[in-house]
Amino acid sequence: MEVNVSHFFIPENTVTDTEGLDYGSVNLLMRTVEALSQTIYQSVYVIDYLKQGFLYVSDNPLFLCGHTREEVIEAGYGFYMKHVPAEELDMLMEINTAGFRVFNEIPKEERLDYSISYDFHLLSERQKRLINHQLTPLVLDKSGRIWLAVCVVSYSSQPKAGQIVMRKRKSNVYWEYSLSDHRWHQCESLQLSEEEKAILLLSAQGLKMERIADRIFKSVDTVKFYKRRLFEKLGVKNITEALSFATNNRLI
Repeated sequence: MEVNVSHFFIPENTVTDTEGLDYGSVNLLMRTVEALSQTIYQSVYVIDYLKQGFLYVSDNPLFLCGHTREEVIEAGYGFYMKHVPAEELDMLMEINTAGFRVFNEIPKEERLDYSISYDFHLLSERQKRLINHQLTPLVLDKSGRIWLAVCVVSYSSQPKAGQIVMRKRKSNVYWEYSLSDHRWHQCESLQLSEEEKAILLLSAQGLKMERIADRIFKSVDTVKFYKRRLFEKLGVKNITEALSFATNNRLI
């Protein structure tokens, strides 16, 4: 079946109670999202499930594929039709259905604590980028359906598309969706030591090995040991991949 925009808006994500949904009331929230987008390296946008499009798109070029933010807002989900490989559109549609099906089973008072992340490619004239996409509910309607959701886009640390994970805030348990058996599986998060977290955070600040050793009161050889152990634990090859993995999986 050829995927089109309408396939992404299904009964499970249709806003059913429009009472009190005032766009004027979210102006401050949108200004906050825009301020956030100016301080982080990721791209940010907001999905509007009532109007079935994008309410906000940051001007970070990572997500724009050569378009302006205004053009992406105008295109809405048509942007995906143009810039996501056909086989991955099928994957996104499956994620959409499976994700909202389980989301609607979560108690209403807990739904804002959940997020879902997954990796897929964006195509532009010059390159093919594997991105990590994290979607978090921002505002619900009175029935508990998502009205607005914020999406954060960054480079993926993984070798291929997929890696579909749903997490609850402050929980070590998460759920991973398998594209082979089309089911959610409960898993337990990796745990990083305080030294491993410190090395990641200090590396993100641009500190070299000697400076990191000074800051955490360890020898350079000890920092090297922690870093090797960290790379093995995360299944990555360098500090850039480690930072991307840890950020996308909320380990720091």
